[in-house]
Amino acid sequence: MSQPIVTTGEAVDTAPATGTTSPPAPARQRDAFFDNAKYLAIVLVAAGHAWEPLRDGSRTVSALYMVVYAFHMPAFIVVSGYFSRGFDARPDRFRRLVTQLVVPYVVFETAYTLFTRWTDQEPDRPISLLDPLYLTWFLAALFVWRLTTPLWRWVRLPLPLALTLAALATLSPSIGDDLDLQRTLQFLPYFVLGLSLRPEHFRLVRRRAVRIAAVPVFGCAFAVAYWAVPRMTGAWFYHRDSAEELGAPAWYGVVMTPVLFVCSLLLVACFLSWVPGRRMWCTVLGAGTLYGYLLHGFVAQGAGFWGWYDPVWIHRPLGAVVVTVVAAAVVTLLCTPPVRRALRFAVEPDLRWLFRRETVEPARDRAAVRG
Repeated sequence: MSQPIVTTGEAVDTAPATGTTSPPAPARQRDAFFDNAKYLAIVLVAAGHAWEPLRDGSRTVSALYMVVYAFHMPAFIVVSGYFSRGFDARPDRFRRLVTQLVVPYVVFETAYTLFTRWTDQEPDRPISLLDPLYLTWFLAALFVWRLTTPLWRWVRLPLPLALTLAALATLSPSIGDDLDLQRTLQFLPYFVLGLSLRPEHFRLVRRRAVRIAAVPVFGCAFAVAYWAVPRMTGAWFYHRDSAEELGAPAWYGVVMTPVLFVCSLLLVACFLSWVPGRRMWCTVLGAGTLYGYLLHGFVAQGAGFWGWYDPVWIHRPLGAVVVTVVAAAVVTLLCTPPVRRALRFAVEPDLRWLFRRETVEPARDRAAVRG
């Protein structure tokens, strides 16, 4: 859901704004831990999408699907919030919003619409930039979240306020689909939490005791999910519908919002505790998760149309394993440097020509430079 971490996106510079014209500081070395986390999370996203056609025939796959959906997008969003802490009203920040989020959103919203006209046999499906299709909702949501970052830095108790807004969103089925606002509001607390985190918080979850505790926690989560599969809808973890649209009384949403938030954060912490902190073969792929996120959807959408799920053996345990391995391999390939170089024009376009060059700087900043 890169960017979706994608941070879907990619990391935003968190250095404080100075407004000076001094030479840019050397690029800071990427943190292997976050790149590893982003890569592992995007693999889980791809696996979850690949499991969707297999859920009806397997309670085990459905339980795994529910567990993964409980934390993989929250993990993305928490890390996205963490790397958005430095967003302010500087012109260069807005330029990066346009080039990293707005333009890819327009490109891939159009591309997915055209592609699914063919795969879904709906030749008249309209191109609507206000109604995100499939994966593109995350780019729209991240755009909104980052624009509101200064607000969350100013208010007191930002996380309780964000949770209140998320809970209120579940009460209203009339919010509509414009920019997938329902999902944007319901996932908002994870982004706001990320804004509040510091490096020491991530060090806490990487302690050995947490890694050990994560094993029974995930075991219990799978057991609960296995029990819940025939008893509740996993759509609660999509955060895209109101409580009434999920067939529950409106007040359920107010209760489920903090409950799901706590459960998801527990699993996010357990997931992060297992993420290696050293450089590995997959670390370099963490810089390309936005590509993996946006591109793997074409394979996931086309798989059914191409008949990949038609063989009977695909719906058996061995088939589920094969589907998982293939999904991981495909998204890994899509995160590689050659793919990034080939498709940078669409995912990370160079639009410097579109913007005016900054020529004015505050007097106090000029004085600071001279002093």
